[in-house]
Amino acid sequence: MSAAPDVFSPGRIGPLTVRNRVIKSATYENRARRGLVTDALIDFHREYAAGGVGMTTVAYCAVAPAGRTDHHQIVWRDEALPGLRRLTAAVHGEGAAVSAQIGHSGPVGVSRGARGGRALVPSRRGSPATWAAKTATPADLARVVAQHGAAVRMAIEAGFDAVEIHLGHNYLASAFLSPKLNRRRDAYGGALENRARFAREVMRAVRDAAGDRIAILAKLNLDDGVPGGFGLDESVVVARMLEADGTLDALEMTAGSSLLNPMYLFKGDAPVREFAAAMPAPARPVVRRFGHRFLKEYPYQEAYLLPDARRVRAAVSLPMILLGGVTNRATMDTALAEGFAFVAMGRALLREPDLITRIRADPATRSRCDHNNRCMPTIFARSHCVLAPDHGVPG
Repeated sequence: MSAAPDVFSPGRIGPLTVRNRVIKSATYENRARRGLVTDALIDFHREYAAGGVGMTTVAYCAVAPAGRTDHHQIVWRDEALPGLRRLTAAVHGEGAAVSAQIGHSGPVGVSRGARGGRALVPSRRGSPATWAAKTATPADLARVVAQHGAAVRMAIEAGFDAVEIHLGHNYLASAFLSPKLNRRRDAYGGALENRARFAREVMRAVRDAAGDRIAILAKLNLDDGVPGGFGLDESVVVARMLEADGTLDALEMTAGSSLLNPMYLFKGDAPVREFAAAMPAPARPVVRRFGHRFLKEYPYQEAYLLPDARRVRAAVSLPMILLGGVTNRATMDTALAEGFAFVAMGRALLREPDLITRIRADPATRSRCDHNNRCMPTIFARSHCVLAPDHGVPG
């Protein structure tokens, strides 16, 4: 058995060589305005590149106006390209690669008050949040599939090194995978093969658009964290489907539902009071009183997605990225020793953008993130760590 690679050695994802094996995961920045790149968004990602990551991920870039979770989010269109080119050039100037997270929010857009048309859902049963949405027709789905392909072509034109296709968190593709949210009786509902059809069509369009010009990653749920939802056994099967289709260069496993159980991914404290304070005034007392029912609390531990991700790792030969509770060199080494090609980090880097440079200089360096999750409500203004108030706060 070959030795595990060093986390600071170059790694390969399809046609892309990344300078090391640490990826800044996609965490919504809320720094775009009117769907366009700002200097603040560029500085946000430049800081992670300068701080030592191999690749940073721009989140979240919608394929259509109705596919946003926030009306400021970037939508793939010609007007966005000049700013995106400035962003990719800034990251490349620091020696890192840059990926664009691409997707359609589906039912998650309902709960976030997105603008640009009615949100699309597999069916309007399964959650009250879907009642105001539109059940996607086959024509709607064909249009969204084509929009993914167009987004990838724009990402290439803008200078991105990779794209990450969002198949998780009960966004549109993930909602189709979920037996709780997908109650259809046509070719896109019922058996897992049918529920996976839309995600596979999206990935085929992405591969057809990309060829081998750009690395293709996908973010797939291990478990929705919701009774009756998409779970680990089905996740393993879908990962095998995607590998067999040949549409992926790497796979990142995630968990939870932004629609129904957002804290399932973010282990640690559930900051109900802070979420309530970030809400519009009429909603604040409701969130304060009942928010704990939606914002459930799960204990934090290092590498908390590793036990489930191992199941997928054993089932596919694709390069895989371990997300969830990666904060120190020992955890990185464990992940690579278990066959993961990369690790992805979110909250720890939000707390300390230069953490990777410091770990490289001193492997004993420990993250100062305490997983209080009070960074999560800041997505409604500008995402930042509340323990590092000078980082990312509007000035």
